[in-house]
Amino acid sequence: MIRTVLVANRGEIARRVFRTCRDLGIRTVAVHSDADASAPFVAEADVAVRLAGNTPGETYLRADLVVDAARRAGADAIHPGYGFLSENADFARAVADAGLTWIGPTPESIDAMGSKIRAKELMADAGVPILSVDPAALLEGGARPEDFPLLVKASAGGGGRGMRVVERAEDLEGELTAAAAEAASAFGDDTVFVEPYLPTARHVEVQVLADAHGTTWILGDRDCSLQRRHQKVVEEAPAPNLSDPVRRTLHDAARNAAEAVGYVGAGTVEFLVADGHADDGRVYFLEMNTRLQVEHPVTEEVFGVDLVALQLSVAEGHPLPTEQPAGPTGHAIEVLLYAEDPADDYAPQTGTLRTFEVPAGPGLRTDSAVESGSAVTHFYDAMIAKVVAHGADRAQAVRRLDDALRRTRVHGLTTNLGLLRGALADEEFLAGRVHTALLGERIDTWTRPLLDDGAVQRSALAAALAQARTASTSSPVLARIPTAFRNVPSQPRTRRLRLDDDELVVEYRARGGRLLSDLADVVEAEPTGVVLRVGGVTETYRVTVADTTVDVDGPAGSLSFDVVPTFVDPADVVAEGSLLAPMPASVVKVGVEAGQQVAKGDVVVVLEAMKMQHTITAPTDGVVAELAVTAGQQVESGAVLAVIEGDPA
Repeated sequence: MIRTVLVANRGEIARRVFRTCRDLGIRTVAVHSDADASAPFVAEADVAVRLAGNTPGETYLRADLVVDAARRAGADAIHPGYGFLSENADFARAVADAGLTWIGPTPESIDAMGSKIRAKELMADAGVPILSVDPAALLEGGARPEDFPLLVKASAGGGGRGMRVVERAEDLEGELTAAAAEAASAFGDDTVFVEPYLPTARHVEVQVLADAHGTTWILGDRDCSLQRRHQKVVEEAPAPNLSDPVRRTLHDAARNAAEAVGYVGAGTVEFLVADGHADDGRVYFLEMNTRLQVEHPVTEEVFGVDLVALQLSVAEGHPLPTEQPAGPTGHAIEVLLYAEDPADDYAPQTGTLRTFEVPAGPGLRTDSAVESGSAVTHFYDAMIAKVVAHGADRAQAVRRLDDALRRTRVHGLTTNLGLLRGALADEEFLAGRVHTALLGERIDTWTRPLLDDGAVQRSALAAALAQARTASTSSPVLARIPTAFRNVPSQPRTRRLRLDDDELVVEYRARGGRLLSDLADVVEAEPTGVVLRVGGVTETYRVTVADTTVDVDGPAGSLSFDVVPTFVDPADVVAEGSLLAPMPASVVKVGVEAGQQVAKGDVVVVLEAMKMQHTITAPTDGVVAELAVTAGQQVESGAVLAVIEGDPA
């Protein structure tokens, strides 16, 4: 019997495993890096063990430190979560060698399926169609235009790290090198492989669960086609618009894959599906993930099971019932909330979440890594939460999920919340016509502001009024008049706010002790809330005023405004031609020297943040007038990396 579980992971998945352990009366142990010392998952564990350092290579990827932490904390079992060491067979062996229970498949199964290259060979032997390309032959000059596009993938992991699309033969070698570097950073293994890239196929996966007594369950399928940078953004179960023959093919192939390696525990078999709505749709094996998946909640919702509890039961040696749970029942959709800016090439965002609140309600579930006040750093993945909705059918699940996202309050960091709502409102998505290129095709539409100009202006008015009231209540001298840049009651008050890159000018007036505006009737204005009436319709805004920001949550959604100062600090002005760090990051490579002549597009600096590499290139032809960083250095967002002086001609 398992009594104490150490979760060799962090964030959302650690909290998820802890929740089931609490339900089962199992003691919990967290391990954490220095950057995660104050994270919610650490506080929720019964005890926690520090792993000195910040990067994954110093902490969560150190099998020796994790096993030692389990010994010191008195754990008798280790759950790996997903990512990090979850698919590392040597780690599984080390856990067993230490006399601990490994909550996962056998090391032999991980070896067989954990290497995506070996897994493809096994599936080919079993007659399952695969996609494969020999990169050596292409590099030796055998590449033809029709061989492209290609996809470079990490053999030892997933989640989009170490994955690159290659459109041209001349780019292949460089992308192989870059993918290998990302894979080494994320998984400790730089092995990569190449396969044809089918941009309009669907990504469909099958959940398997097996015990050590010969029983294997197939718990339905999930569609994970909406992806950015080959990382999943929206997942749903069951996969919509699959023909019955294709669904049977997927389930049979997944069962064969699991049984071929004597699989024990929870795992996922992933496929590409072309023409999945047709009876003769083509199915190609991609990989088997020998662990729990980030999207496992949608399967739990439609089958009414707790996959973590089942993992624990199997690890204790208990058999699964020969009859698996009935289902799927209804439909479930999950969206991944990332701290990133989709409109800026998904640039990771770091800092402190001033507010993080997702509403609860029937059919809603949130698995989050953060809460209000949490810090998001550049050391780890950008995902901060998963929001799930279950409904009697797909339409109800979509409606519930969109409403939950509309009422979600996230302030302090830019997120992909708007993109998620844009996806849920898209006609192709609503019709279930999804494929892996859909998000890329729709990115401009899905990242458009969800609030129209009128809603933005009314939110800005609410922000200005609450800010004015805050200033009034903090100053006894001005307590009777709404403060602004003028204090003559007959003149308009003017406040300037910035929303993203746009500056908004907000005007209102005071008359007879009341606040007036041309945008709306001001029913009430307090430091924490404003009520407006427009055309006989009352709108209530919740407002939080800080020194430099004002957060507004209204009926159409949430906005965060920056207060524009009256005067500009000269220290905020940087030299023309400065290349700035778009996020806090580590400098992986410096590609130039001071005084060097560069051409537009030349690599100047390569950064790494949240396990992804970001290349900073010269914006124009010129000379490197200043080089401010070196490899290995940590930089903050907005730091000057280099200054490129353009050619005067």
